[in-house]
Amino acid sequence: MHYLADFHLHSKYSRATSKNMDLEHINSWAKLKGINLLGTGDFTHPLWFKELEEKLIEAEDGIYRLKDDLKNPVFFVLTTEISCIYKKNGKTRRIHLIIFAPDLETVRKINLRLGKSFNLVSDGRPILGLDAKELLKIILDVSPDCFMVPAHIYTPWYSLFGSNSGFDSIEECFEDYAKYIFTGETGLSSIPSMSWLISSLDKIILISNSDAHSPENLGREVNVFEFEKLNYENLILAMKTGENFKLTIEFFPEEGKYHLDGHRSCNLSLSPEETKKYQGICPVCKRPLTIGVLHRVIDLADREKPIKPKRAPLFKELIPLKEIIAQALGVGKNSKKVEDEYLKLIKKTGSNEFSLLLDFKEEDFLKATSERIAQGVVKMRRGEVEKKAGYDGVYGEIKILFDEKKRQKLF
Repeated sequence: MHYLADFHLHSKYSRATSKNMDLEHINSWAKLKGINLLGTGDFTHPLWFKELEEKLIEAEDGIYRLKDDLKNPVFFVLTTEISCIYKKNGKTRRIHLIIFAPDLETVRKINLRLGKSFNLVSDGRPILGLDAKELLKIILDVSPDCFMVPAHIYTPWYSLFGSNSGFDSIEECFEDYAKYIFTGETGLSSIPSMSWLISSLDKIILISNSDAHSPENLGREVNVFEFEKLNYENLILAMKTGENFKLTIEFFPEEGKYHLDGHRSCNLSLSPEETKKYQGICPVCKRPLTIGVLHRVIDLADREKPIKPKRAPLFKELIPLKEIIAQALGVGKNSKKVEDEYLKLIKKTGSNEFSLLLDFKEEDFLKATSERIAQGVVKMRRGEVEKKAGYDGVYGEIKILFDEKKRQKLF
C-alpha cells in the first residue's frame, strides 16, 4: 500500500500557528489532501501530549490513529520539532531538529528528562539551550529506537547548514554521534537534486515535509512510501536506507521564502553571483545580506552537476491545487471563492488533492470544473511556469503560463 506522509507540522500550541491545528482538523484536511500518514508534531508540549494520549490509539507498533476514525483512517507517528540554540566553536548555533519516538511511553520519558532543565510549556516547538549532539544523546539514551532528522537543513537562520548559524558538515555538528544521523529534511526552498551537488550527503536519505502551521498547508511537501505492513520499525528503516521509499513531492524551490539572497526591508533579491559581486553587503542599506539556500548549497558543493545517489528516492515538483485554482480564477489563494471551488472539485470527483494533481485526466477534470483549472493542472505537470524566486522570508511566485487565446489538447 502507498502512504503519503508529512512528518513535520505544528499544533495549536506552537507560536504563529492556527487555532485549527488540532487533531480533528488535521485529520480531516489530511483526507482532503490524500495524506494517510502524519507526524503528530509538538509532542513535548504538555497540553498537546495530553491530547495525544486521550485521542489516539495504537493501530500498529508505533503507529496511531484517532480513536473514532475507523474508516480509511489517517495514521500518526509521534514527532516533534525542537530548536537548539547554543555556542560551539566560537559561534552561536541555531539548529531545528525533528524527533521521532516509538510510543507514548517513550515520549513521556523524553518530556520528563527535558522538562527538568527546560521550559516545554511556552511553545510547541521548545527552545533549548542544548547542543544538538547532547539532545541526540538524550533521546537515544531514553530509547535507541528514537530517531533524529535535522530540519530544513539549509534555511539561513535555524538549520544544520544555515548560512547564519549552522555548520559545514554533519560531523562538525554531531561529532562522534554523526553516525546516528541517517536522514535530512530538504525544506521548501530546495529540492533533492540541489543536495546531490554535495557528495558528503550521499550517505543520508532526504525527506520533504510541509512544516505546516495551518491545516490547509499540510502536504506542501510529502514523502511517498510503499509498505506491505506499516509500523514504526519499517518506517524508520525506510528513512534510514531508502528501502520502500518511492518518491518525494516538492514545492518548486523558487517558491520557498529563502531560495535566493536578499533583503526584505530593501525589496532586494539577488542571485549568489550578484551577492558575491557586492561582497555580501546590501547595496541599498549597506548591511549584510541574508544568504539564501541556493547560495549555501553552492558554497558546500563539490560537484559541478548533481549525481543522484543510488538509494535516493525520485522527486516531483508540484504547485498546490488551491494555488492553481487561484491563478485560474485570478483571485487570492486564501479567498472564499478558491476554498469553495477546491472543496467542490474534491466532492464532485470523489477524489483528493494529490490524486487530482498527479493522476486525473483532462476529460475527468472537465466534468467537475472549468477548462482553465484543468489547463492549469496540466501546465503545472509539464513545468510550463514562470518563476520568481523567494528571498529573506518573502515567498516566491510560480505563475502558470496559461494559453489565453485558445485551448490546446494538453493530455
